[in-house]
Amino acid sequence: MRLKHLIYTLLIIGFAAFIGYRITQNKKKDDHGKDKGGKGKTMTVSGMVVQPQTFENNLSLSGAIQANEQVEIRSEVSGIVESINFQEGSNVAKGQILFKVNDIELRAQLGQAKTKEALAKENERRAQLLLQKEAISQEEYDIARADFKSAQAQSQLISAQIGKTSVRAPFSGKIGLRNISPGTYITPSVLVANLVNTGKLKITFSIPEKYAAEIKMNSLLYFTVANSAQKYSAKVYAIEPSIEAATRTLQIRAIAENNDGKLFPGTFANVELPLQTIKDAILVPTEAIVPVQNGKKVFVCENGKAKEIMVETATRTDASILVLSGLKAGDTLITSGIMALKADASVKVKIKS
Repeated sequence: MRLKHLIYTLLIIGFAAFIGYRITQNKKKDDHGKDKGGKGKTMTVSGMVVQPQTFENNLSLSGAIQANEQVEIRSEVSGIVESINFQEGSNVAKGQILFKVNDIELRAQLGQAKTKEALAKENERRAQLLLQKEAISQEEYDIARADFKSAQAQSQLISAQIGKTSVRAPFSGKIGLRNISPGTYITPSVLVANLVNTGKLKITFSIPEKYAAEIKMNSLLYFTVANSAQKYSAKVYAIEPSIEAATRTLQIRAIAENNDGKLFPGTFANVELPLQTIKDAILVPTEAIVPVQNGKKVFVCENGKAKEIMVETATRTDASILVLSGLKAGDTLITSGIMALKADASVKVKIKS
């Protein structure tokens, strides 16, 4: 009998101990959850006092460098190349004769045309005298005059063709490698060489449409090229009048001096385009921004409690982001532990210096 009572007593004690153990464990879990951002325990976080500052809004873009002027040198007439008057890779002046096509046949044709022109002119003179004496009709005189004008036009046409046998540089620049030699039979389809003006260079790039209204003519920008730390400047001189529908961007072109010849057409440029300077701008660390379904939010500390605030942001830099609305100067912004925070959680903020 005593053994039976002893067994019952041990069972009751064991059951009570189990219940007590479960209650203790549940309390520890509750305390642990509160330590992670619950309302029951204060959480220590880092923060900063929001201060307005001047923000120079710059866009980083990729652009292409192009020659200020570039043209393929070709002959307008067919014939044998008589002479080449330039050195490959050299600078040439505007109007300089680059090469000459043999024009002996054209000159013979011009002589023949001049003879016909002189005869037609004399016939027109005689017809005019006869018309004054009423020896011929007005119609006969008109025919003689038309013959003279036709012969005159033929001479001018052949003279123009002879002028085209001397190919001149349309602008000053550097001429490239030539593809012909003296004696080559050339046609308009043959590329002789490329002429490039590199004294000035064009930089073409595109900006997102939301910045289109901020770009003005003669705006100054800066750019660098690969394998060089030197920073160059350029000035905006042309803006496309409409947005590119496919990319929603606006194409812009600037011009830069290249007097030292260190820049080459065809290379890429890393463009830094200054936009408007914003005074009293609110800049916050990027890690303080929490993306949510309907926008972005931050946490601030008010009276020892975490408070959610929806913000509108704009330009992002390497370490910070521009806030347009939601925050104001003097707010205590929480910058760490924000993923574990909840609204109205108790916080202790350590302000960063």
